[in-house]
Amino acid sequence: MAPRGLSAEEKRVKLLEIFHETKDFFQLKELEKMAPKMKGIVSQSVKEVLQSLVDDGLVQMDKIGSSNFFWSFPSQRGAIMQNRLATVREQQTTLRNQVTDLRSALEAEKASRPESDDRAQALEELSKLKKEFAQLETELAAYGACDPVKLEEKRRALFLAKEAAVRWTDNYSMLLSHFTRQNGIEASDIRTYLGIDEEYEDIDT
Repeated sequence: MAPRGLSAEEKRVKLLEIFHETKDFFQLKELEKMAPKMKGIVSQSVKEVLQSLVDDGLVQMDKIGSSNFFWSFPSQRGAIMQNRLATVREQQTTLRNQVTDLRSALEAEKASRPESDDRAQALEELSKLKKEFAQLETELAAYGACDPVKLEEKRRALFLAKEAAVRWTDNYSMLLSHFTRQNGIEASDIRTYLGIDEEYEDIDT
């Protein structure tokens, strides 16, 4: 059976061991040569594993000239873990205080609203009124066409449409009169040709 390859976490641990065991500084190319021989890490994966350690603060990186150097010491990892632990403990204390405050506020609200027959009746009445209100809103939506606001909007639209019709009818009349005078043609002949009856200019009020 072929040997099992290292998992991502195993590669991280073993690459970190190189730093802690040698207590030295390295460039990426050096680690890519050392890692396969010392820890069995495939050289092609060293760069990705190294970057993950840098991102987590377990390996430090500094640029000197045109080269990047990497290092990590055992004491540094311990300090990082201690800082993380302190942060978690601080967050835990904050959350516990928030829970205590919320419980106190809840108890205070309960004390200001003691259970009683009057309160239960008021809550029941409130629930009933909410249901009635929702039902009325539904009915109002069904009769939306009779809404006074919508009716007024329709009246306004009708008025504007009538005004436009009158304006265009006047324009037609002036144009027809001008055309008949200029060309000596009877207006009735033009209406017949265009299919316009005699009642064209009548607009009901």
